[in-house]
Parts: sequence; structure tokens; C-alpha cells
Amino acid sequence: MSFSFLARCCETVRSPFSLLGSVRTATKRAGGTVRNHGGSPGKRLGLKKFSDQHVIPGNIIVRQRGTQFHPGQNVRMGRDHTIYATTPGFVRFYKQKWLRGDRKFIGVVLHRGEKLPRDETSLGRSRYFGLVDLTAFAKSGPSSQTSA
Repeated sequence: MSFSFLARCCETVRSPFSLLGSVRTATKRAGGTVRNHGGSPGKRLGLKKFSDQHVIPGNIIVRQRGTQFHPGQNVRMGRDHTIYATTPGFVRFYKQKWLRGDRKFIGVVLHRGEKLPRDETSLGRSRYFGLVDLTAFAKSGPSSQTSA
């Protein structure tokens, strides 16, 4: 009898919960807190039209916060820094020196292969009041077809 009494005492020393019965343990870990709670949807920012894609007036080219891209020829910037086309044509991206670094600009050209920035003084204007100069377009059209 003394041996069984001694065995019971050693068992209580090993496990403090044996006198209390069964103890329930957590089946899920404690979850942390989240900041946004998934409550704000994405703002769908970024490029909407890429280089050499055709645009019509009013097409959004870039939605952005701040001015990663600046407006060039034939485009405007909205009050939320959205850049949109003001004339029909093709989108072109280019960089220019600005103070100590480069600035990225976006513009719209009439023909797919044109480069920006376009030198209006040597090449002449391609648009008047946002409209295409059809006389210059008609002169350059057949000459390019005969040389090809």
C-alpha cells in the first residue's frame, strides 16, 4: 500500500492537471489585427494605353497619383493627374532633360512612326486648332506610297 500511495504522489508532481481533470486547449491560434480590414478597393491606377496604340480625344492614357508622367503634345492633365488625349492619333512616350534629371512625358502623334518631341518650327504644324492639316497629309501620303 505504501508503494501505490507513493506512486500517486509522484504522478501529481509530474502532472499538475491530474487533480483537476481534463483541461481544454485552444484549437485555433490567436489571430492578429489587420490595418485596412480589406475595406478599401484598388484604385485601378496605371497605364491604360501603351506606346503606338490608337487613341481618340478623351481616351485616358494614364491614371496616376502625383506626376510620374507629365503631359506632352496633344494631351492634357486632369485635376487628379490623369493624362488624357485631346486629339486622335498614336501614343508616344519620351524623356527630356529637366533641371538635374529626366522627366517622362506622354504625347500623341498623327502617324505611328513619328517621334516626340516634334520640332514644329522645322517640320511645320501637323494640326491646326486640334484638326489635321489635310493638304499636308495628302501631299505626304502619295509620295510615301510611290517610294515603297
